[in-house]
Amino acid sequence: MLQCGFFDLDNRYQKLDERDPLISLNRLVDWGHFRPTLTVIREKSRKSTAGRKPYDVVLMFKALVLQHLYNLSDDEAQY
Repeated sequence: MLQCGFFDLDNRYQKLDERDPLISLNRLVDWGHFRPTLTVIREKSRKSTAGRKPYDVVLMFKALVLQHLYNLSDDEAQY
């Protein structure tokens, strides 16, 4: 059996990252351009400061894009 080197796992993760469609989509799209429009659309006054803070608008937009691209239900996207 061969002994693993220090960087074998890093190299393996790098090769997997090169094939991952989510990482390449993240490189292609500048999600920051959508933030001003999304914050205007989602603008809603909170009645109280109690409870959990809302999710980031760009994060929710990414989830919706992935749901549309991969035909995912809400439960599948959450998983």
